[in-house]
Amino acid sequence: MRRLTVVQLLPALESGGVERSTLEIADALVRAGHRAVVVSAGGRLEPALRATGAEHVTLDIGRKSLLTLRHVGALRSLFAEVGADLVHARSRLPAWLGLWALRGLPAAARPRFVTTMHGLNSPSRYSAVMTRGERVICVSDTVRAYLLRHYPQTDPSRLAVIPRGIDPAQFPRTAHPDREARAWAAAQHPALAGDGPLLLLPGRGTRLKGHHDAIVLLGRLCRAGIDARLWMPGAREAGREQYILDLEADAVRAGCAEALAITPPTAAIARAYAASDLVLQVSHKPEAFGRTVIEALSVGRPVAGWAQGGVGELLAEMQPCGAVAPFDEDRLFATAKAMLAHPPPPLATMDAYTLRAMQDATLALYHDLADDRRFAHDP
Repeated sequence: MRRLTVVQLLPALESGGVERSTLEIADALVRAGHRAVVVSAGGRLEPALRATGAEHVTLDIGRKSLLTLRHVGALRSLFAEVGADLVHARSRLPAWLGLWALRGLPAAARPRFVTTMHGLNSPSRYSAVMTRGERVICVSDTVRAYLLRHYPQTDPSRLAVIPRGIDPAQFPRTAHPDREARAWAAAQHPALAGDGPLLLLPGRGTRLKGHHDAIVLLGRLCRAGIDARLWMPGAREAGREQYILDLEADAVRAGCAEALAITPPTAAIARAYAASDLVLQVSHKPEAFGRTVIEALSVGRPVAGWAQGGVGELLAEMQPCGAVAPFDEDRLFATAKAMLAHPPPPLATMDAYTLRAMQDATLALYHDLADDRRFAHDP
Protein backbone atom coordinates (compact mmCIF):
# COMPACT_ATOMS: atom_id res chain seq x y z
CA MET A 1 0.00 0.00 0.00
CA ARG A 2 1.29 3.43 -0.89
CA ARG A 3 2.20 5.95 1.77
CA LEU A 4 -0.66 8.34 2.56
CA THR A 5 -0.74 11.82 4.02
CA VAL A 6 -3.91 12.34 6.06
CA VAL A 7 -4.91 15.70 7.55
CA GLN A 8 -7.44 15.57 10.39
CA LEU A 9 -9.43 18.69 11.28
CA LEU A 10 -11.02 19.37 14.68
CA PRO A 11 -11.55 22.41 16.95
CA ALA A 12 -9.05 21.65 19.73
CA LEU A 13 -7.12 18.95 21.57
CA GLU A 14 -8.43 19.32 25.11
CA SER A 15 -10.46 16.21 25.99
CA GLY A 16 -13.34 14.09 24.78
CA GLY A 17 -14.20 11.29 22.41
CA VAL A 18 -13.49 13.24 19.22
CA GLU A 19 -10.02 14.14 20.46
CA ARG A 20 -9.34 10.59 21.62
CA SER A 21 -10.30 9.17 18.21
CA THR A 22 -8.10 11.72 16.46
CA LEU A 23 -5.05 10.63 18.46
CA GLU A 24 -5.84 6.96 17.98
CA ILE A 25 -6.04 7.29 14.20
CA ALA A 26 -2.94 9.49 14.06
CA ASP A 27 -1.05 6.84 16.00
CA ALA A 28 -2.28 4.08 13.68
CA LEU A 29 -1.27 6.08 10.60
CA VAL A 30 2.25 6.70 11.86
CA ARG A 31 2.76 3.09 12.94
CA ALA A 32 1.67 1.97 9.46
CA GLY A 33 4.27 4.24 7.83
CA HIS A 34 1.93 7.05 6.79
CA ARG A 35 2.09 10.78 7.52
CA ALA A 36 -0.45 12.11 10.04
CA VAL A 37 -1.15 15.84 10.30
CA VAL A 38 -3.69 17.31 12.74
CA VAL A 39 -5.02 20.86 12.54
CA SER A 40 -6.61 22.38 15.65
CA ALA A 41 -6.29 25.18 18.16
CA GLY A 42 -4.13 22.87 20.28
CA GLY A 43 -4.66 21.97 23.90
CA ARG A 44 -3.50 19.66 26.67
CA LEU A 45 -3.48 16.58 24.42
CA GLU A 46 -1.09 18.13 21.90
CA PRO A 47 2.04 16.61 23.54
CA ALA A 48 0.40 13.17 23.44
CA LEU A 49 -0.36 13.66 19.76
CA ARG A 50 3.20 14.65 18.96
CA ALA A 51 4.47 11.66 20.94
CA THR A 52 2.80 9.39 18.38
CA GLY A 53 4.97 10.91 15.65
CA ALA A 54 2.12 12.93 14.18
CA GLU A 55 2.45 16.60 13.26
CA HIS A 56 0.30 19.42 14.62
CA VAL A 57 -0.57 22.69 12.90
CA THR A 58 -2.11 25.30 15.18
CA LEU A 59 -5.12 27.06 13.65
CA ASP A 60 -8.20 28.04 15.61
CA ILE A 61 -10.67 26.44 13.18
CA GLY A 62 -13.38 25.80 15.77
CA ARG A 63 -14.14 29.34 16.90
CA LYS A 64 -17.58 30.49 15.73
CA SER A 65 -16.58 33.89 14.39
CA LEU A 66 -16.37 35.49 10.96
CA LEU A 67 -12.66 35.93 11.64
CA THR A 68 -12.30 32.14 11.47
CA LEU A 69 -12.90 32.33 7.70
CA ARG A 70 -9.39 33.72 7.35
CA HIS A 71 -8.08 30.22 7.93
CA VAL A 72 -9.53 28.87 4.67
CA GLY A 73 -6.53 30.13 2.70
CA ALA A 74 -4.11 28.72 5.26
CA LEU A 75 -5.79 25.31 5.06
CA ARG A 76 -5.68 25.36 1.26
CA SER A 77 -1.97 26.14 1.33
CA LEU A 78 -1.36 23.44 3.94
CA PHE A 79 -3.16 20.75 1.92
CA ALA A 80 -1.01 21.60 -1.10
CA GLU A 81 2.22 21.92 0.88
CA VAL A 82 1.99 18.55 2.62
CA GLY A 83 0.58 16.80 -0.45
CA ALA A 84 -2.53 15.66 1.40
CA ASP A 85 -4.20 12.54 0.04
CA LEU A 86 -7.17 12.81 2.38
CA VAL A 87 -8.73 15.46 4.60
CA HIS A 88 -10.75 14.05 7.51
CA ALA A 89 -13.08 16.50 9.27
CA ARG A 90 -14.41 15.53 12.69
CA SER A 91 -16.51 18.57 13.59
CA ARG A 92 -18.88 20.91 11.80
CA LEU A 93 -17.08 24.24 11.53
CA PRO A 94 -13.74 22.62 10.65
CA ALA A 95 -15.63 20.61 8.02
CA TRP A 96 -17.03 23.77 6.41
CA LEU A 97 -13.60 25.39 6.36
CA GLY A 98 -12.08 22.23 4.94
CA LEU A 99 -14.69 22.09 2.18
CA TRP A 100 -14.13 25.70 1.17
CA ALA A 101 -10.38 25.15 1.17
CA LEU A 102 -10.68 22.05 -1.03
CA ARG A 103 -12.83 23.85 -3.58
CA GLY A 104 -9.99 26.27 -4.27
CA LEU A 105 -7.64 23.49 -5.35
CA PRO A 106 -7.41 22.08 -8.89
CA ALA A 107 -9.62 19.00 -9.21
CA ALA A 108 -6.69 16.79 -10.18
CA ALA A 109 -4.77 17.76 -7.04
CA ARG A 110 -7.71 17.86 -4.65
CA PRO A 111 -7.48 15.54 -1.60
CA ARG A 112 -10.38 13.21 -0.90
CA PHE A 113 -12.77 14.35 1.81
CA VAL A 114 -13.88 12.21 4.76
CA THR A 115 -16.14 13.15 7.68
CA THR A 116 -17.04 11.37 10.90
CA MET A 117 -20.43 11.72 12.57
CA HIS A 118 -19.38 11.46 16.22
CA GLY A 119 -22.68 12.70 17.65
CA LEU A 120 -26.40 13.17 17.11
CA ASN A 121 -26.24 16.87 16.25
CA SER A 122 -29.49 18.82 15.86
CA PRO A 123 -30.51 18.56 12.18
CA SER A 124 -29.82 21.78 10.25
CA ARG A 125 -28.11 23.08 7.14
CA TYR A 126 -25.11 23.83 9.31
CA SER A 127 -24.92 20.24 10.61
CA ALA A 128 -25.53 18.83 7.13
CA VAL A 129 -21.89 19.48 6.26
CA MET A 130 -21.04 16.24 8.07
CA THR A 131 -22.94 14.35 5.35
CA ARG A 132 -20.78 15.89 2.62
CA GLY A 133 -17.82 13.56 2.89
CA GLU A 134 -17.02 11.26 0.01
CA ARG A 135 -17.07 8.74 2.82
CA VAL A 136 -19.01 9.44 6.00
CA ILE A 137 -17.94 7.40 9.02
CA CYS A 138 -20.79 6.72 11.46
CA VAL A 139 -19.71 5.60 14.93
CA SER A 140 -22.76 3.32 15.29
CA ASP A 141 -25.79 2.03 13.41
CA THR A 142 -27.75 4.50 15.54
CA VAL A 143 -25.84 7.38 13.96
CA ARG A 144 -26.29 5.95 10.46
CA ALA A 145 -30.06 5.63 10.92
CA TYR A 146 -30.24 9.14 12.41
CA LEU A 147 -28.32 10.58 9.46
CA LEU A 148 -30.51 8.90 6.85
CA ARG A 149 -33.69 9.90 8.67
CA HIS A 150 -32.79 13.58 8.86
CA TYR A 151 -30.78 13.86 5.63
CA PRO A 152 -32.62 11.48 3.26
CA GLN A 153 -30.79 12.89 0.23
CA THR A 154 -27.57 11.26 1.48
CA ASP A 155 -26.29 8.38 -0.63
CA PRO A 156 -26.25 5.35 1.72
CA SER A 157 -23.34 3.82 -0.21
CA ARG A 158 -21.06 6.58 1.10
CA LEU A 159 -21.80 5.70 4.74
CA ALA A 160 -19.48 3.40 6.67
CA VAL A 161 -20.26 2.23 10.21
CA ILE A 162 -17.01 1.98 12.19
CA PRO A 163 -17.74 1.62 15.92
CA ARG A 164 -15.46 3.25 18.45
CA GLY A 165 -13.11 0.78 20.10
CA ILE A 166 -11.22 0.30 23.33
CA ASP A 167 -7.83 -1.19 24.11
CA PRO A 168 -8.59 -4.42 26.00
CA ALA A 169 -5.25 -4.07 27.78
CA GLN A 170 -6.55 -0.91 29.43
CA PHE A 171 -9.80 -2.62 30.48
CA PRO A 172 -8.65 -6.16 31.38
CA ARG A 173 -11.07 -8.86 32.47
CA THR A 174 -11.02 -9.34 36.24
CA ALA A 175 -12.60 -11.89 38.53
CA HIS A 176 -15.91 -11.03 40.16
CA PRO A 177 -15.91 -10.08 42.92
CA ASP A 178 -12.56 -8.32 42.83
CA ARG A 179 -11.91 -7.78 46.54
CA GLU A 180 -8.68 -5.86 46.01
CA ALA A 181 -10.43 -3.38 43.69
CA ARG A 182 -13.33 -3.07 46.15
CA ALA A 183 -10.93 -2.27 48.99
CA TRP A 184 -9.34 0.39 46.77
CA ALA A 185 -12.80 1.87 46.06
CA ALA A 186 -13.64 1.96 49.76
CA ALA A 187 -10.49 4.03 50.29
CA GLN A 188 -11.80 6.61 47.82
CA HIS A 189 -14.92 7.45 49.86
CA PRO A 190 -16.34 6.26 53.21
CA ALA A 191 -19.75 5.49 51.67
CA LEU A 192 -18.17 2.76 49.55
CA ALA A 193 -17.07 0.64 52.50
CA GLY A 194 -18.86 -2.60 53.22
CA ASP A 195 -19.65 -5.84 51.43
CA GLY A 196 -22.96 -4.88 49.83
CA PRO A 197 -23.26 -4.57 46.04
CA LEU A 198 -21.66 -1.53 44.42
CA LEU A 199 -23.37 0.32 41.57
CA LEU A 200 -21.23 2.56 39.36
CA LEU A 201 -22.39 5.52 37.27
CA PRO A 202 -19.42 7.30 35.63
CA GLY A 203 -20.12 10.64 33.99
CA ARG A 204 -19.93 14.40 34.09
CA GLY A 205 -21.99 16.49 36.48
CA THR A 206 -24.98 17.14 34.26
CA ARG A 207 -28.62 16.13 34.51
CA LEU A 208 -28.35 14.50 31.10
CA LYS A 209 -26.32 11.68 32.66
CA GLY A 210 -29.30 10.48 34.72
CA HIS A 211 -27.82 10.81 38.21
CA HIS A 212 -31.28 11.37 39.69
CA ASP A 213 -32.57 8.12 38.16
CA ALA A 214 -29.64 6.24 39.70
CA ILE A 215 -30.35 7.72 43.13
CA VAL A 216 -34.01 6.71 42.89
CA LEU A 217 -32.85 3.19 42.04
CA LEU A 218 -30.43 3.14 44.98
CA GLY A 219 -33.18 4.21 47.35
CA ARG A 220 -35.50 1.44 46.15
CA LEU A 221 -32.77 -1.18 46.50
CA CYS A 222 -32.01 -0.03 50.03
CA ARG A 223 -35.71 -0.12 50.99
CA ALA A 224 -35.87 -3.65 49.56
CA GLY A 225 -33.24 -4.72 52.10
CA ILE A 226 -30.29 -4.73 49.69
CA ASP A 227 -27.22 -3.11 51.26
CA ALA A 228 -26.24 -1.37 48.01
CA ARG A 229 -23.83 1.50 47.41
CA LEU A 230 -23.69 3.94 44.49
CA TRP A 231 -20.54 5.62 43.21
CA MET A 232 -20.70 8.54 40.78
CA PRO A 233 -17.12 9.35 39.70
CA GLY A 234 -16.92 12.46 37.57
CA ALA A 235 -20.10 14.14 38.81
CA ARG A 236 -18.32 16.39 41.31
CA GLU A 237 -16.57 19.12 39.33
CA ALA A 238 -15.93 22.84 39.61
CA GLY A 239 -18.90 25.01 38.79
CA ARG A 240 -21.44 22.26 39.53
CA GLU A 241 -21.77 22.83 43.28
CA GLN A 242 -25.52 23.49 43.21
CA TYR A 243 -26.10 20.38 41.14
CA ILE A 244 -24.24 18.29 43.73
CA LEU A 245 -26.34 19.81 46.51
CA ASP A 246 -29.46 18.87 44.55
CA LEU A 247 -28.26 15.28 44.17
CA GLU A 248 -27.43 15.03 47.86
CA ALA A 249 -30.92 16.32 48.68
CA ASP A 250 -32.38 13.68 46.35
CA ALA A 251 -30.45 11.01 48.26
CA VAL A 252 -31.77 12.27 51.61
CA ARG A 253 -35.34 12.11 50.32
CA ALA A 254 -34.71 8.61 48.93
CA GLY A 255 -33.27 7.47 52.28
CA CYS A 256 -29.89 6.47 50.87
CA ALA A 257 -27.63 9.45 51.60
CA GLU A 258 -25.15 7.33 53.56
CA ALA A 259 -24.76 4.93 50.63
CA LEU A 260 -23.93 7.53 47.98
CA ALA A 261 -20.45 8.67 46.91
CA ILE A 262 -20.21 11.64 44.51
CA THR A 263 -16.57 12.21 43.57
CA PRO A 264 -14.39 13.95 40.99
CA PRO A 265 -13.30 11.92 37.95
CA THR A 266 -10.90 9.06 38.58
CA ALA A 267 -7.96 8.26 36.34
CA ALA A 268 -8.35 4.61 37.37
CA ILE A 269 -11.76 4.06 35.77
CA ALA A 270 -10.96 0.45 34.83
CA ARG A 271 -10.29 -0.27 38.50
CA ALA A 272 -13.60 1.39 39.39
CA TYR A 273 -15.38 -0.96 36.97
CA ALA A 274 -13.58 -3.90 38.56
CA ALA A 275 -14.74 -2.80 42.02
CA SER A 276 -18.37 -2.62 40.96
CA ASP A 277 -21.12 -5.21 40.71
CA LEU A 278 -23.34 -3.35 38.24
CA VAL A 279 -22.61 -0.42 35.93
CA LEU A 280 -25.42 2.01 35.06
CA GLN A 281 -25.84 3.91 31.79
CA VAL A 282 -28.99 5.98 32.20
CA SER A 283 -28.29 9.11 30.16
CA HIS A 284 -31.46 11.00 29.33
CA LYS A 285 -30.17 12.11 25.94
CA PRO A 286 -29.56 9.28 23.46
CA GLU A 287 -25.85 8.85 22.93
CA ALA A 288 -24.19 8.24 19.60
CA PHE A 289 -22.21 5.26 20.86
CA GLY A 290 -21.94 4.48 24.58
CA ARG A 291 -18.30 3.76 25.38
CA THR A 292 -19.14 3.04 29.04
CA VAL A 293 -20.98 -0.10 27.95
CA ILE A 294 -18.03 -1.71 26.17
CA GLU A 295 -15.56 -0.59 28.83
CA ALA A 296 -17.60 -2.23 31.59
CA LEU A 297 -18.29 -5.40 29.60
CA SER A 298 -14.59 -5.68 28.75
CA VAL A 299 -13.77 -5.71 32.48
CA GLY A 300 -16.49 -8.32 32.96
CA ARG A 301 -19.13 -6.24 34.70
CA PRO A 302 -22.81 -6.24 33.74
CA VAL A 303 -24.51 -3.07 32.53
CA ALA A 304 -28.09 -1.88 32.97
CA GLY A 305 -29.30 1.16 31.08
CA TRP A 306 -31.96 2.91 29.07
CA ALA A 307 -32.43 1.19 25.73
CA GLN A 308 -32.02 4.20 23.47
CA GLY A 309 -29.36 5.50 21.10
CA GLY A 310 -25.98 3.81 20.93
CA VAL A 311 -26.34 2.44 24.46
CA GLY A 312 -29.51 0.57 23.53
CA GLU A 313 -27.85 -0.69 20.36
CA LEU A 314 -24.86 -2.12 22.26
CA LEU A 315 -26.98 -3.67 25.00
CA ALA A 316 -29.34 -5.28 22.48
CA GLU A 317 -26.35 -6.87 20.76
CA MET A 318 -24.22 -7.88 23.72
CA GLN A 319 -26.33 -7.97 26.89
CA PRO A 320 -30.08 -7.75 26.21
CA CYS A 321 -31.02 -8.51 29.81
CA GLY A 322 -29.63 -5.09 30.80
CA ALA A 323 -31.71 -3.08 28.30
CA VAL A 324 -34.57 -1.19 29.94
CA ALA A 325 -37.27 0.88 28.24
CA PRO A 326 -36.27 4.54 28.73
CA PHE A 327 -37.32 6.06 32.06
CA ASP A 328 -39.24 2.98 33.29
CA GLU A 329 -38.09 3.15 36.92
CA ASP A 330 -39.99 0.01 37.93
CA ARG A 331 -38.34 -2.01 35.17
CA LEU A 332 -34.90 -0.60 36.02
CA PHE A 333 -35.36 -1.63 39.65
CA ALA A 334 -36.44 -5.15 38.68
CA THR A 335 -33.58 -5.46 36.19
CA ALA A 336 -30.93 -4.23 38.62
CA LYS A 337 -32.22 -6.50 41.39
CA ALA A 338 -32.16 -9.53 39.08
CA MET A 339 -28.68 -8.77 37.70
CA LEU A 340 -27.24 -8.30 41.18
CA ALA A 341 -28.72 -11.61 42.30
CA HIS A 342 -27.70 -13.51 39.17
CA PRO A 343 -24.99 -11.68 37.18
CA PRO A 344 -24.97 -12.61 33.49
CA PRO A 345 -21.82 -14.42 32.33
CA PRO A 346 -19.05 -12.22 30.89
CA LEU A 347 -18.85 -12.00 27.10
CA ALA A 348 -16.51 -14.47 25.45
CA THR A 349 -15.19 -11.90 23.00
CA MET A 350 -15.53 -8.24 22.06
CA ASP A 351 -13.36 -8.24 18.95
CA ALA A 352 -15.68 -5.91 17.00
CA TYR A 353 -15.20 -3.16 19.58
CA THR A 354 -11.44 -3.11 20.02
CA LEU A 355 -9.25 -0.13 19.28
CA ARG A 356 -7.33 -2.22 16.75
CA ALA A 357 -10.52 -3.07 14.85
CA MET A 358 -11.48 0.61 14.69
CA GLN A 359 -8.03 1.67 13.53
CA ASP A 360 -7.77 -1.07 10.90
CA ALA A 361 -11.21 -0.30 9.48
CA THR A 362 -10.47 3.43 9.28
CA LEU A 363 -7.13 2.95 7.53
CA ALA A 364 -8.75 0.51 5.11
CA LEU A 365 -11.37 3.15 4.29
CA TYR A 366 -8.62 5.71 3.69
CA HIS A 367 -6.84 3.40 1.27
CA ASP A 368 -10.01 2.46 -0.59
CA LEU A 369 -10.98 6.09 -1.08
CA ALA A 370 -7.49 7.32 -1.96
CA ASP A 371 -7.00 4.61 -4.58
CA ASP A 372 -10.49 4.59 -6.13
CA ARG A 373 -11.06 7.57 -8.38
CA ARG A 374 -14.40 6.30 -9.68
CA PHE A 375 -16.30 7.93 -6.85
CA ALA A 376 -14.47 11.25 -6.85
CA HIS A 377 -16.85 14.19 -6.79
CA ASP A 378 -16.80 17.90 -6.18
CA PRO A 379 -17.49 18.44 -2.45
